[in-house]
Amino acid sequence: MLTSVIAAVVILGVLILVHEAGHFVVAKRAGVRVLRFSIGYPPKIAGIRRGGTEYAIGATPLGGYVRMLGEEISEDLNAGEIQTFLTELGQDLLADAGRRGFARPEGNADGLTELAHSFAGASDPRAWEREKLGRPLLPEERELLEEISRHPDSASAIAALAQHRPPLLTRRLEEQAFPHQSLPKRFAIVLAGPLSNIVFAPVLLTVVLMYGVPRLKPILGEVKAGLPAADAGLRAGDRIVALDGRPIRSWEDLSDRVKDSDGSALTIQYERSGATRQVTLKPARQSEKTPFGDTAPQWVIGVLPRGDFSVHRDGPVRAVYDAVVQSAQMSGMLVVGIGKIFAGSTPVRQALGGPIMIAKMAGHEARQGFASVAMFTVMLSLELGIINLLPVPMLDGGHLLFFVIEAVRGRPLQVRHREIAQQVGLFLLVMLMAFVIFNDISRIVQG
Repeated sequence: MLTSVIAAVVILGVLILVHEAGHFVVAKRAGVRVLRFSIGYPPKIAGIRRGGTEYAIGATPLGGYVRMLGEEISEDLNAGEIQTFLTELGQDLLADAGRRGFARPEGNADGLTELAHSFAGASDPRAWEREKLGRPLLPEERELLEEISRHPDSASAIAALAQHRPPLLTRRLEEQAFPHQSLPKRFAIVLAGPLSNIVFAPVLLTVVLMYGVPRLKPILGEVKAGLPAADAGLRAGDRIVALDGRPIRSWEDLSDRVKDSDGSALTIQYERSGATRQVTLKPARQSEKTPFGDTAPQWVIGVLPRGDFSVHRDGPVRAVYDAVVQSAQMSGMLVVGIGKIFAGSTPVRQALGGPIMIAKMAGHEARQGFASVAMFTVMLSLELGIINLLPVPMLDGGHLLFFVIEAVRGRPLQVRHREIAQQVGLFLLVMLMAFVIFNDISRIVQG
């Protein structure tokens, strides 16, 4: 159980890091101020401040977020946003001054006020900047320190600036706030998260293919009586070499081809005692276990593998090609699978798994070795990226849908309509999470 929990936390942590890093990097490149980059949700366990951003680790590991300046559903700047902006500026100044040896006052004393008075009393401001910060002051930071030096404490100075909204601070805030960016920039920032997960999949898969993937050989171990393979004369020890003229290199190839046959007749070439033989048979429909522990009807011929493995390694060029092709194929299967869920052809209970099942599967793959857990991570990364593109409020796809509507209309949806959509989206996600957790528990209880 501990292995499953640790494996799930590590895998999801990596995927969340990749997802949020996509938002973060593109936001920074676009000039948006990122207030916090967090892996995990509050309460905060640890954090460090660099370059205007707090990098934090939260106590709740299954999630993460990038908090940017400005509230996305607002239309105009409000006093709260300006206060947040100014407070963040003050935190940056204190962090940089601390790295240069500035000791914050003990207790509840106001370190920012002390720093501001030090700046106001400097005979050479540029020399003060080099000594105290190691860098020049930004114009908005200079205005903040000057205002603080005229007040008894930093809180009253920030409140006064937020109330009066000096043009310089207002302009600088708008330049760095997410809602005030151009539509293409906002679209790119939001799209970058799921796109990072989708791109990460072939990158990781390339590493896996170069490292070496254990492949189960297509050698029969058990041939079940009364099913097509036994009726056609196949025996334990037979090695399947081709199916309908197409080479079979692994047990997975054989299994996938049979399942995708739709019951059509298959011509199987196999080796026995050094001789190549051939039979034709028609798969039968039979209930099989799914990865989530449920049963579902599948096309089968009634064989099990003997258990022989070989390790297959690709060269760099071939690994990149195979990784891109396989990632595209997996993405296509995921899209088709999601479509079947919405169409009702795949039962929701059978298709959806929650955190408990992810942990269970992660633990199983972790015990199989690096290649298995990495392949599982590849699939989850694609799932995370594709699901986040669904046009559901609260998901990235919902925000992208709002941007498309804004582009068509020439103006954003009304704030009230966006707020209602966000509330509906939050309700749906909470209900979905409750359902998948209940579904996971019921699977375990039912064995």
